[in-house]
Amino acid sequence: MVFPSPSLQTSTPHLPLNLLQLSLPSSLTLVVLAPHPDDFDAIAVTLRFFHQRGDTIHLAVLTSGASGVEDGYAGAHGDTEKAALREREQTASCAFFGLPTERLCFLRLPPDEKGNPRLDADNHQRVRDYLLPRKPDLVFMPHGNDSNVTHQRTYALFRAVALADNLQTWAVLNQDAKTIAMRTDLITPFDVATAAWKAELLRLHQSQHQRNLNTRGHGFDERVLAINRKNAADLELGGDEYAECFELERFG
Repeated sequence: MVFPSPSLQTSTPHLPLNLLQLSLPSSLTLVVLAPHPDDFDAIAVTLRFFHQRGDTIHLAVLTSGASGVEDGYAGAHGDTEKAALREREQTASCAFFGLPTERLCFLRLPPDEKGNPRLDADNHQRVRDYLLPRKPDLVFMPHGNDSNVTHQRTYALFRAVALADNLQTWAVLNQDAKTIAMRTDLITPFDVATAAWKAELLRLHQSQHQRNLNTRGHGFDERVLAINRKNAADLELGGDEYAECFELERFG
């Protein structure tokens, strides 16, 4: 066991676990299944907590996220150039974070006609081949109850592998801007100084930062941190102004 079982009784208020207050085993192995480049960075404070403990983190980016790049941004036209751009941004953000380059992998799962990873035997095997040798204690990814189809399919591919191979792990499913609904089992509170570090990391995804400025009037950093800020307010944390939130699911 890594986490104590969260209380799920409906007759009492559900109190999430605070990651910073847990007694965790040492030398954990984490896998992050990022549907797109930048999904790692959306939960960077939680991942930094484990990184600073000395735990091993592996990052697999499942798709290129080329559709998220505005045509012509930084001279990129077409999916190949846009995919290369986003992979460079993810590589830069991982260097800033301190993730060793050998622990970053771009799976480049073949997409369907709409650009989402196919739910087929080939992609199932690719995810299986990545996950099983690493024997992760924790697998992080966005929650599957999400309007983003690639997020949905990332969870579906993971779940299929976990059930078929009886993977002994915890899925740690994070809240995202497009999460429809989820249970909050685990939180990572953080302060203003840590939020500034996270904002700098997020801005390394320059194509996403500029696209958000153009289409929403605020940057990618503010889009993510606004969710974290609302979480802290809703949870009435008091001392900390931000929080990353997760639902836990035990497999095996």
